[in-house]
Amino acid sequence: MYALFLPLLLLGAAPAVAETVAITRVRLIDGKRSAPLDDATILVTDGRITAAGRDVAVPKGARRIDHRGRTVIPGLVSDHSHVGQVGGTGTGAQNYTRATITAELAQYRRYGVTTVTALGNNGPLFDTLRAEAHAGRIDGADLFGVDQGIGVPNGAPPQTMLNVGPDQLFRPTTPDEAREDVRRMAAAKTDLVKIWLDDFGGSLAVKMDPAIYRAVIDEAHRLGLRVAAHVHDLADAEAVVDAGADIIAHGVRDKPVTPAFIARLKAKGIWYIPTLQLDEASVAWADRAPWTRAPFTRAALSPELARQVDDPAWRAKIVANPRTAAARQSLAMNLRNLKTLHDAGVKIGFGTDSGATPLRIAGIAEHRELALMVEAGLTPMQALAIATADAARLLNLNDRGTIEPGKRADLIVLAANPAADITAIDRIVEVWEAGRPVPGPDRLPERR
Repeated sequence: MYALFLPLLLLGAAPAVAETVAITRVRLIDGKRSAPLDDATILVTDGRITAAGRDVAVPKGARRIDHRGRTVIPGLVSDHSHVGQVGGTGTGAQNYTRATITAELAQYRRYGVTTVTALGNNGPLFDTLRAEAHAGRIDGADLFGVDQGIGVPNGAPPQTMLNVGPDQLFRPTTPDEAREDVRRMAAAKTDLVKIWLDDFGGSLAVKMDPAIYRAVIDEAHRLGLRVAAHVHDLADAEAVVDAGADIIAHGVRDKPVTPAFIARLKAKGIWYIPTLQLDEASVAWADRAPWTRAPFTRAALSPELARQVDDPAWRAKIVANPRTAAARQSLAMNLRNLKTLHDAGVKIGFGTDSGATPLRIAGIAEHRELALMVEAGLTPMQALAIATADAARLLNLNDRGTIEPGKRADLIVLAANPAADITAIDRIVEVWEAGRPVPGPDRLPERR
């Protein structure tokens, strides 16, 4: 009897042949600053791109998906976001849960952000979720980031704003403590080290002692880790660059960048993440900017947040707050400095600080960042390359960010051409993550 079933058993044990999918008749924007390519085909096998171009032969037996007239771009890569900090209209350690974070990662992916870097304020749960995301066991964006991060006692990041738990942030008081905190982060396999050294535009009483951030940078480099620095003012950016920081995690927003600063960034190969949307989010919801009322945006709001931004009394309070006027000025300077730095050849990353506060909304912030980059004077193709290929390079991720053989099949299918109009990025048909298609937000009902 056993002999009769042996062939069937062997057949069942044979590995399944991976299916090849051919995405055909699309306009291809590959992330490499190449001109858009019409009537292209993309082959995907086992989560990877195996071919992409106009003269691609579709293998016999491949499953064809005809996306004629649509545009395909790489999935967006965020170099600066946060997870587990926001719930409804508030922030706090109570939000740092598996349910909250996996829901955020799912929302990022729905909006085409297929790789997320949670740049600090992460608790022990982060390491587990990051490993699960890398293994494809989370139904959402892939996850990278910073374990905890290093702030200032009675300073940045302000506890009254974030309400993070004691296991989500280090606030060392001596260089030796700072070095030990870096070693703890390294032991947890942190992807980067984050420091908050500024006074949040003059709103805090103290900044980080230079002896502390020098110790952090030195210890991180000794352990093979790079350091991202939270800044606002040019003087702080200059100081931390001189100390050896590798990534400026926010744009300079108090004054124009100088030729000397630009030269230092270029000479040291430092990455600069402008996070334009950070300040826009502080004003646009109160202003009722058109994009805040679009169904594409509204689908991303929790019911609590939707009620808040629709409340005339709340909007009037925000408009009257002096910090709102300061945010408008910071945004204007940030836009100006981005254009200057980009034109000078400084390496620009892609991030928004999304997820740090309720108004910086996962997925929406990244779409607005692209629009703001174009408002600053970049072309749509330049902005798209920053948000895909360049953002992946900042993270040293060689397996994503472009559409070419060997790369992960992280893709966004769009109903219009973002090379002609960057707002076409909002017209998502579907998102692919590692070869798996999922619906975009246009398929979702508005949440109220």
